Amino acid sequence: DVYVVDLFDRRGIIPGLLSKGKKVVCYFSAGTYEDWRPDIGQFPPDALGNGVTTWRGERWVDIRDTRIRDVMRKRIQMAQQQGCHGVDPGNVDGYTQSDLGFNLTYDNQIDYNRFLASEAHNHGLAIGLKNDLLQIKDLLHDFDFAINESCEQFRYNVQKNCLLYQPFFDARKPVFHIEYVRSSSAAHAQRNAICSNRPSDMNTIIKVALTNYKVDC
Repeated sequence: DVYVVDLFDRRGIIPGLLSKGKKVVCYFSAGTYEDWRPDIGQFPPDALGNGVTTWRGERWVDIRDTRIRDVMRKRIQMAQQQGCHGVDPGNVDGYTQSDLGFNLTYDNQIDYNRFLASEAHNHGLAIGLKNDLLQIKDLLHDFDFAINESCEQFRYNVQKNCLLYQPFFDARKPVFHIEYVRSSSAAHAQRNAICSNRPSDMNTIIKVALTNYKVDC
C-alpha cells in the first residue's frame, strides 16, 4: 500500500506506517507559499506573488528564484529524514495560471520541475509528477510516478483528461488518481461511472474532499 502524507501536518503518523511496511510519499507545495507552514520565515517576500484564489493564506512563488529552490531543497531533505520513500510536490504547473503576479514560461516550469526531480533523486527519494498534464511528455523520464486529481471530471477537456497519461502507462510507471466528491453517498453513487470511464492502468480512489473517507475502484 502507498500512503500520501502531508510532510508537515501528518508527519506524526509516518513512523507507524513505516513499521507496518507501508510505502510513504510525503506531500508539500513546491509552487506556493502557505502561511501556516513552520518554515514560512525562509521565503523571501520579494519572491511571493499573488494569492491562490481557492486557498486563503496561500500565494504563488517565483520558482525561478534560487532562494525558493533552497527552501524546497530543505523540504526534500526533511522528507528523507522523516523516512519518506518519495515526495509529492504540488502546484508544479503554475505557468498555466494567468494571475501569478509574475510571468512564468513553459520552459521555466520544466526547469524547476527537473530541479525538484534531481533533488529528490539525489536524496534517494522517488518523486511524483502532480497534475501538470501538458508537460508529461517532456518530464516522463525525470519522474518515477504521477499523481492526478480529477482528470476523470475533465474527460471532455483535451488538456486535462486522463488519456494524457498514456506515456506513463507505456513506460509502466504508476499513476495514482484521485477523484473528489462531496459526500460518502456520492462516492458510492458515482463509483461505477468513474471506475469504468478512467483508464484501467490507473490506480484510482474516490475521496470525499478534506476527509479520510475513500472508495477504491
